[in-house]
Amino acid sequence: MRTKILLSALVAGALAVAGCGGASDDKSGGDASAASNGGGAKTSLSLVAYSTPEVVYDQIIPAFQKTPEGKGVSFKTSYGASGDQSRAVAAGQKADLVALSLAPDVDKLVDPGLVPKDWTAQTEAAGGQGGFVTTSLVSFVVRKGNPKGIKGWDDLLKPGVKVVTPNPFTSGAAKWNLMGAYQHGGIDYVKKLLTQHVPVQPKSGREALQTFTGGEGDVLISYEYEYTTAVKKGEKDIELVQPDDTFLIQNPIAVTSNAPQAAKDFLKFALGDTAQQYFADWGYRPVNAAVLAKNKSKFPDPPTVKTVDDFGGWKKINAELFDPEKGSVAKIENDAGVSTAK
Repeated sequence: MRTKILLSALVAGALAVAGCGGASDDKSGGDASAASNGGGAKTSLSLVAYSTPEVVYDQIIPAFQKTPEGKGVSFKTSYGASGDQSRAVAAGQKADLVALSLAPDVDKLVDPGLVPKDWTAQTEAAGGQGGFVTTSLVSFVVRKGNPKGIKGWDDLLKPGVKVVTPNPFTSGAAKWNLMGAYQHGGIDYVKKLLTQHVPVQPKSGREALQTFTGGEGDVLISYEYEYTTAVKKGEKDIELVQPDDTFLIQNPIAVTSNAPQAAKDFLKFALGDTAQQYFADWGYRPVNAAVLAKNKSKFPDPPTVKTVDDFGGWKKINAELFDPEKGSVAKIENDAGVSTAK
């Protein structure tokens, strides 16, 4: 009898613990429902995003779940290289929201009807700047003390300098990085950089950061918020260098065509004061004007900042530089034996 009573108590205790719910560590598709929901979520949203803002959404999602609109909403999240994420959604991966590195990766989902044609207008109506949730600048991350004396783009071509940047045919971050290089010195500069100074090209922006902090290379070309992320995670032996001429990064977010109302609520929240401050805290430039003004001292503007529009838009840029068969960058990569397969 005592054994039966003990077993019953143990089972009851286990059920009580299970009933408390909790956040999953499985960010590639696990249920990220917060314990504050108390279990029994009414709506589940799938967020498919590029790799680097995972740490920010880890804060934004629980904050949203504490609002009246977010109560009872659980999340399944997936993070990876932006191009890979876009192709996964096109191939059938469920997504109610897509937060990718660059607009063309969202535009690819318009023709199959997965994202509405007016997605930029919808995001802007929710409080975004065009279709964007954050912006940033192409920057350099260097070792503590800047032993190679890196100040600008020309310094990356100094003898012996090794540079880490992702593969532009899997990573949106890499396209931004190479546009920074391209605005400075054209395709000849890009060729010298890739063939003489970039020994490794990781698959995504996050993998590039991990490669650099793991000891590879002298310089990481990246978003300025990659530096902030690394420091907040405990990296102490790195510094940020902002070149005088660089490129504006614009990160889009969109609700998919058949997403429930909760996805639109989350979009509005992501562009609101609370979530935009989380982005600012991690080094992302807010598109929310009030939050940007509040954090302006964190985000100084260099003398020259080029944009996609300065080069004719992404359609022209992709055709001339990043088309896998005809693009100038693709030819450089192929000649160097680097994969341009998507």
